[in-house]
Amino acid sequence: MVKRQQPPRGAGLFADTPQVPKPATAAHRANIDGGSRGNPGPASYGVVIRDPRGEVVAKLKKCIGRMTNNVAEYYGLIAALDYAQSHGIRTLRIESDSELLVQQMRGRYKVKSADLQPLFERAKKMSQSFESFRIDHVYREQNREADGLANEALDETSRASSTPGSPSKAKVSTGNPAPRRIRARFRGGILYLLEDVDLPDGLEVEVQLHLLPKP
Repeated sequence: MVKRQQPPRGAGLFADTPQVPKPATAAHRANIDGGSRGNPGPASYGVVIRDPRGEVVAKLKKCIGRMTNNVAEYYGLIAALDYAQSHGIRTLRIESDSELLVQQMRGRYKVKSADLQPLFERAKKMSQSFESFRIDHVYREQNREADGLANEALDETSRASSTPGSPSKAKVSTGNPAPRRIRARFRGGILYLLEDVDLPDGLEVEVQLHLLPKP
């Protein structure tokens, strides 16, 4: 007499279909760099973003006023995160030649600078919105494009300010200079000025908000 083999306890007539793991989403890669001529001094950042195939999809560069190297590095990081968020990128890998920034974002170094603390907190919060986020340290030779963009931004601003007949930047005097209207964009808890201003560190200014209609 042939005995029928009983299925394992708890199993049905048919074996459960094995779960096939979903393939990981290929990551965009952003090389970032920030620098200051004088530290503190005229500062800028450069960002190069590539899609998963390695094709360049964006190059960002901007002068951000008089700041330190480390502050400029964080501005570059936030610019890359902001671009990724606004373009629906869900998986992002950051490459930076700033060991301080990378180790702070990884939680291995404490953020002791009062200037860096709010930038760090903002960058950390933005990074947590991605499905996958990674930040790695690379050597300067591997970050040349981002470094070149940051230097281009400084060179262009320097040439514009020294060209005869070009509009000069607002200078701070000991008196009360006339108020200037400067457009700005508020994103993620930070107010970004949309044009360069030459102001000394520690200067207090008064901001009046006028909401503009969306284009």
